[in-house]
Amino acid sequence: QVQLVESGGGLVQAGGSLRFTCAASGRTFRSYSMGWFRQAPGKEREFDCAINWGGSRTFSVDSVKGRFTISRDNAMNTVYQQINSLQPDATAIYFCAAAVLRRWNPSRLRDYEYWGQGTQVTVSS
Repeated sequence: QVQLVESGGGLVQAGGSLRFTCAASGRTFRSYSMGWFRQAPGKEREFDCAINWGGSRTFSVDSVKGRFTISRDNAMNTVYQQINSLQPDATAIYFCAAAVLRRWNPSRLRDYEYWGQGTQVTVSS
């Protein structure tokens, strides 16, 4: 079992940046692909980016490419997301999640077994 705790959210002005940390418990962390998702007020949770178990592959949706970067440190049981050039429409709760992916198709929410509680981001104009 994996427990995930996100941190790094907060209030930021438009154009600003944030770095999220997702700390995982459990000795099997390195077995999991990790994803970052967000859920804006009144909207469904959506996928942003993911990284495979070893860190050799990443995938991001087109809307965040070049602005969102995912990385991981398996020795520290941690995954990170750097987000830049934030705009007010990025206001959301950001979640990390863990999945065992037999095929590299990381954008499907239903494939993720473990979820953190989320960290709130508010972007002011």
